[in-house]
Amino acid sequence: MKGDAKLIEMLNSLLADELTAINQYMVHAEMAENWGYGKLKELVRKRAIMEMRHAEKLIERVLFLEGRPVVNNLREIRIGADVAQQFASDLNLEMGAVKKYNEGIKLADSVSDHATRTILEAILRDEDSHVDEIESRQDQIAQMGIQQYLAEQA
Repeated sequence: MKGDAKLIEMLNSLLADELTAINQYMVHAEMAENWGYGKLKELVRKRAIMEMRHAEKLIERVLFLEGRPVVNNLREIRIGADVAQQFASDLNLEMGAVKKYNEGIKLADSVSDHATRTILEAILRDEDSHVDEIESRQDQIAQMGIQQYLAEQA
């Protein structure tokens, strides 16, 4: 099924965002492990895996719409020097994703591609949960202090 060119372009832009997130989260997860924060490593690793699934769904949809998935574009990867900076960087990434998925949903609606809209809505729910999880972690740090938070991540 031949898809709308602007929608395919939007899907590829979202794919670039997801591929960037995967890389950023994997580096942050490995840094957490290197610092001895095994629980934090698993949390961030799971988020990276979820982003991989998002990328897979986007690739599948681009191919279904007879487009060409562009997998060699990445955004700027922002690696935090410490856990607090990593959370800030990750939250920024996720907030941008929420905004772009909402834009993608509007575009899918405007071209009457309800199947793509449904896919994007499902991914948006995941991105919303990532925002919530990161903000919760930041709240925990603010309430208990970074040292106590990190002690619980070991």
